[in-house]
Formats: sequence, C-alpha cells, structure tokens
Amino acid sequence: MKDMIEIIGLEKNLSGNMVLRGVNLNIKKGSTCVIIGRSGCGKSVLLKHLVGILRADKGRIIIDGKELSLLTEKELDILRLQIGLVFQGGALFDSMTVGENVGFGLIEHEHVSGKEVLERVEESLGMVGLSGISNLMPSDLSGGMKKRVALARALCIKPQIILYDEPTTGVDPITADSINELIKNLHDRINVTSIVVTHDMRSAYRIGDNIAMLYQGKIIAQGTPQEIENSKDLIVHQFVNGLAHGPITENIRLL
Repeated sequence: MKDMIEIIGLEKNLSGNMVLRGVNLNIKKGSTCVIIGRSGCGKSVLLKHLVGILRADKGRIIIDGKELSLLTEKELDILRLQIGLVFQGGALFDSMTVGENVGFGLIEHEHVSGKEVLERVEESLGMVGLSGISNLMPSDLSGGMKKRVALARALCIKPQIILYDEPTTGVDPITADSINELIKNLHDRINVTSIVVTHDMRSAYRIGDNIAMLYQGKIIAQGTPQEIENSKDLIVHQFVNGLAHGPITENIRLL
C-alpha cells in the first residue's frame, strides 16, 4: 500500500515558539492515523500545514505524490478539494441553514448545478445519520449533531482525505462513542485516508489503524493501538494512561 501523505522534517516557529521541530510521519492510503499528544503540543498546527493554511519554515509535505511547497495557489486549491477538514467544535456558519453549511464547499469550489448540490447535501447528511434536517439552523442542533453536520460538510466534496481536529471534545461519553463508530464506519464504507488528532485515548484505540505521539515538536512513537498501549517508553506510558507523575510533568517543572 502506497503512502498518501509524507511529512519530512517539518518545522514551524510561531511567535518565537518552536512548535514543530522536525516532524516525520508517513500515512498509508486508506488508513486511519491518530495523532495523540497533550493540548497545545502542535497537533492542530500540523493539520493546518496539510491543507496549506500554514506554510512550513522547513521540511516537506507530499500528498498523493504532490509536494505542497512546489504548488501554485491554483494547484493548491485543486488539491484542497481532495481534503475534508472537520474542525474542533464543528465551526458551522450560524447564519446558514444546515443544508447551506454542508453544501458550502461544493458551491464555493466546484461548478455544479443547484440540483446536484441538494442531492449531495442529502446524501452526505444521510451518511452521518441526519437525513431531513437541511432546513434547520445550527442553533437548533445539539453538540453531537453539530459535529455530525461538520463531518457531512467534509464528506460533501467527496474527499480522498479527511482530517479530524479533536472530534470527541466537548460531548458526553455516549455521544463521543457514537462519533467514533461513525468515523470507523465511514472509513470502512468509502475507504478514505483519515488523520485524527486527539488526546482522547479511548477514541484513539477505537478508530486508529496506526497511532503516532507528538511530543516537544517531534513524533516520538508510532505503532498499532496495541503497541502504543503496551509501550515501554515512559513518556508514552504516562500519557496514554493519564498519569499525574512521570517524565512529562517532570519536564514541565524543569522548564
């Protein structure tokens, strides 16, 4: 199986803070890679590089054989149409209906008829279990429904890659598990390449084919869920088990 995404020596300094310090990560086509790490460790920053929202100070990102830094803005826009991004919290437009939110990317970037937009919107909502709610407003939705609508918006452009930013944050455990099940079922159904950033280990073990830990700007461990869960690395062990004491918290005190 070939690599869909290659990240090579990625570095990024934001306001004097070296957030990424040489990230190396390969993600196979059709796989689900979960990137774990503490809040503020750079997981979301890494996702923003993959869609060209941020540009690397150093290093390379290759997506489906195309190196991002070598693409023109027009070529980058075309590549973005292959990537669905599910923002933390959903990031729905409050002034738009659910249907308008879901179809937004399609209307903005593709020349499709109004009829096709409506059909794709309904198809996408159906895939996340929310058929028939196109005319509702985001204010009418629960937190879990908003996350599903955000996923439907990502699906509407029929992407090859979906990026999830903390998909289970801010919802109760039952809703979180239903979102995990949805992500897994969608992966099996459409064979999309997925990257999920989270600090929720229950979610990581449930949906990941591969888990990578980001710590102090680098990937320090990578493996199957079982390998990560049983890792002998003290930093990984402390994080995945949610322990108050260990090298992570000791390093924070030393800074």
